[in-house]
Amino acid sequence: MSKLFGVVIACALALLLPSRADAQQLATVHRVGFLGPSASSISGPSLLDEFATALVSHGFVQGRNVVIESRWPENNRLDLLPQSAKQLVDTNSQVIVAIGASAARAAAGVTKEIPIVFEIVLDPVAFGLVANAERPGGNVTGLTTFDPLQAREQLKILKEVLPNVTRVALLGDDGAAPNLFRANEDAARALGLEVQTFKVVRGPNPDFDKELHSAKAAGAGAVVVISTPVTTPNRKEIAALATKYGMPTLSPIDHVDGGGLLNYGTTFSESTRQAADYVAKILGGAKAGDLPVAIVKRPELVINTNAARQLGLTLSPAVLSRANRLVDQ
Repeated sequence: MSKLFGVVIACALALLLPSRADAQQLATVHRVGFLGPSASSISGPSLLDEFATALVSHGFVQGRNVVIESRWPENNRLDLLPQSAKQLVDTNSQVIVAIGASAARAAAGVTKEIPIVFEIVLDPVAFGLVANAERPGGNVTGLTTFDPLQAREQLKILKEVLPNVTRVALLGDDGAAPNLFRANEDAARALGLEVQTFKVVRGPNPDFDKELHSAKAAGAGAVVVISTPVTTPNRKEIAALATKYGMPTLSPIDHVDGGGLLNYGTTFSESTRQAADYVAKILGGAKAGDLPVAIVKRPELVINTNAARQLGLTLSPAVLSRANRLVDQ
């Protein structure tokens, strides 16, 4: 009788306790690295939070079965990115998410084995991150928000909002991809606009005042801001200076909190959510090199009515109706 009772107890415990395989699965904690150029930029903590939230939909919960280690060099020091990337390698990250080309290059430079998922990279082939966008090979893949038609579309919007503008300034930095400037220059000329490019020197104290003052002196009636690791963290300063010189700005969509007049493009948030999809696939056994580089295109237009008032602009109902969102800040 006691022997039979023991068998019953053993069977009951077997039903209640997880199997060895289940226990191992529950005990598995994945480590993901998250590397960006600056915690003060739009690619800082907000994107990290969105990434963590997106992972939940794939069953990966921060603090339970995944640990996300983030690194952000102080003061937008891009030269420190390789050091930050090496720290993520040393924490035994199973995959590294890199925000922007500079971070992606830094990560790719310190490991050829750990999978890397980049986002917000203009041309990953030109940057040498992948050999082929459809078949990346190696340990790097990711997402790009670059749309070759975006330059023309955003400048058409600028002309509609500011019909009297004949000359525009492009504002970026001396480390930005040349084809990004070229796409906007070609689009401006195709629309009958004169265009001049102004590039701040990368460093801890970029002189936007100097470049915007020069743009105003050259007769620019508006400023098209190029998204770079330098312009993004300084978006509020750029918008304030451009307003001081009486020049409306057309900025990337993720500069919307900077105070500029127009913001257009695909949000970094959309790219980040899809980056989480790729990370989940890799943690599930997929190889980075087998995942094609994805193009994320979901453009939005945001108009800042407060900026319009500061610039003394009256926006027509037709123009306002084009916006996906209106903000007043």
